[in-house]
Amino acid sequence: MFFNSSGKEKNQSDASMIGKFKSSGDLEYLGLLYEKYMHLVFGVCLKYLKDREASRDATMQIFEKLIVEIPKREIENFKPWLHVLTKNHCLMQLRSEKTRMAREEKALENDTIFMESSYEQHLNNESILDRDLEALKKCIDQLKDEQKECIKLFYLDELCYQEIVDSTRFEMKKVKSYIQNGKRNLKICMEENG
Repeated sequence: MFFNSSGKEKNQSDASMIGKFKSSGDLEYLGLLYEKYMHLVFGVCLKYLKDREASRDATMQIFEKLIVEIPKREIENFKPWLHVLTKNHCLMQLRSEKTRMAREEKALENDTIFMESSYEQHLNNESILDRDLEALKKCIDQLKDEQKECIKLFYLDELCYQEIVDSTRFEMKKVKSYIQNGKRNLKICMEENG
């Protein structure tokens, strides 16, 4: 849906295309402008996100962001401004991913503390503890192989996510999923056998 192939419109300056986009709201001007720099945006995203698929997504998100940001800004030099916008977008994505991972680890840690404290309450009664441990072993054995492996490495061997990824060759997302689902399945199993 870009302009004719004569190249006449493509040869306009960045400032001219920004001006025409601001005055008309016509996305074709913004599309032509962004097309000139899309490979640079993708490169910056790849540098920070280190993942091709995430970088493609970010490249599209940044185009959508331009639709909103350009009308609000006075941009003298588009290329460096776009570079900073792209870098900040990637850094915010990394920060939110890091925050999400920290929240998940904290939740896992809290669950572990809760599980440990409930066992400590029963230490005086060894038969209850033995029964609970036996039930826990049975429940662990009932997990799917991937969940069982990740649960044992995380809780028994006390490995972190990255060490489990290195050990199992599963993707990070898979490891987190196996641990989270395995923990949920263990809880269900323990409640049924409790």
